[in-house]
Amino acid sequence: MNYVIEKLQKIKTKELYRKLKYIETAQSPRVKMGGKDFILLGSNNYLGLCDDYRLKKAAIDAIHKYGVGSGGSRLTTGSYDIHKELEKKIASFKGTEASLIFNTGYMANVGIISAICDRNWVIFCDKLNHASIIDGCRLSDAKLIRYKHCDMTDLLYKVNKYKKNNSLIVTDGVFSMDGDIAPLPDIVKIAKENDIITMVDDAHATGILGKNGSGTASYFNCDNQINIMMGTLSKSIASEGGYAAGSKDLIDYLKNSARSFIYSTALSPATIAVSIKSLEIIENDEKRRSNLLKMSNWLQNELSIAGFNVLKTKTPIIPIMVGPAYKAVEFSKNLLREGIYIPAIRPPSVPEGTSRLRISLMATHTPQDLEEALTKIKLIGKDLNIIGGQND
Repeated sequence: MNYVIEKLQKIKTKELYRKLKYIETAQSPRVKMGGKDFILLGSNNYLGLCDDYRLKKAAIDAIHKYGVGSGGSRLTTGSYDIHKELEKKIASFKGTEASLIFNTGYMANVGIISAICDRNWVIFCDKLNHASIIDGCRLSDAKLIRYKHCDMTDLLYKVNKYKKNNSLIVTDGVFSMDGDIAPLPDIVKIAKENDIITMVDDAHATGILGKNGSGTASYFNCDNQINIMMGTLSKSIASEGGYAAGSKDLIDYLKNSARSFIYSTALSPATIAVSIKSLEIIENDEKRRSNLLKMSNWLQNELSIAGFNVLKTKTPIIPIMVGPAYKAVEFSKNLLREGIYIPAIRPPSVPEGTSRLRISLMATHTPQDLEEALTKIKLIGKDLNIIGGQND
């Protein structure tokens, strides 16, 4: 095990070592860890539904009816009527013919891409796509061509150079670490002109963008122009799981070919019930979504005025760019001591030299939460010379 010990030491030396932090309360704007109170500014619970009484009731009711476990994989004994209900609801929500639930977003991406593509395919992949997309591409054994982040000139150049009869363009809808939005209309145009299949990972857009929060395709009026829609049930939807949405033929094929679907025990009925109820709420609560985006815009502006290098976004994800990993870690640790929990994001999650604090807001944050956090972020930013002085 000396090899493992040596590798672990290198991780620690580079300030890339991570420790788990244990939250003792519901995922809310204010949480407890170690008996202490913290303002939580790093959760993907964007709409603040994780502690919603309606979702808790849905889970409890499902437990009373179905019990606590699914009992098998979806293709054996693990499919319930409630799974079918959720898949119909997702398809309606995304405007597709059908959908299929996976146990996680990671398993969805890995399963979809590796089932569809093989060594006879070429995949064009944004350089900042989520790791699950990259891993799916690698597992497929297709030729992987990564284009510069949201750079359509580079994508078109590489499509003209490398495309095959079987080609796929895959992109995040909203990029989880930068918070920016993929230029879907341009991607769709390039794909159509070159007879290429498109796939969008809408994990961080679902519930936030588009009509009724249905995602980036709706946001850009590109409905019915994306071949494969993928997303998660674990962020705005406040549950667990991932999904694929598309044509009936696509979904039928994935049921019979996606290994991460076939060989996994199904999600419990209680989890499925939460997703159904959450989608009902999301489709009918535009105010929650609009308030969230207004808060994000306000905080971005305040941080920029204070002198922070903030990537401007139209989402609840606000990256404060720091640079060196050690400084991002120090910033996060100092904030934690002051009762503010914002994770430091370092390589390999982001490229070298782009470490940051990733703020993500919940619709249930109050102006008081944000004012208190902003005051402490500015004070510590000055202490560390991130603002009001020379950066390292």
